[in-house]
Amino acid sequence: MKVEQISVFLENKSGRLAEVANILRDGNINIRALYLADASDFGILRFIVNDTKKAKEILKENNFTVVRTEVIAVEVPDTPGGLAGILDILKNENINVEYMYAFVERSSENAVIIFRFDEIDKAISALTKNKITVLPGEKVYSL
Repeated sequence: MKVEQISVFLENKSGRLAEVANILRDGNINIRALYLADASDFGILRFIVNDTKKAKEILKENNFTVVRTEVIAVEVPDTPGGLAGILDILKNENINVEYMYAFVERSSENAVIIFRFDEIDKAISALTKNKITVLPGEKVYSL
């Protein structure tokens, strides 16, 4: 039920994000979800792709600092309060959300939220116990 996410550290300068996108395109790597956070001197690009191993290899070959992280993907009703319900479960189990980002499936009434937790296995257990759909990596990579 865990999903592999790649984080790439980028200098905060024009063209670096395009360089990553071009490298992935040239490697026939499809980005499924992404999140970019910036600071004054650098940014962190976090993303999920259809081939994590290959993406990590070609980015390292091109001198990018790359880290693999485990996250989970949770299916959430794409309605008002969908996120609140998930966060209430996590709050009641005293599980901290380190960060999150979301996307909407093309042909679904659900959104998918990517979560990074301090206690990932505890989070998976709490969510599945409450009948929340935690998507396997294989499904997320192919969305």
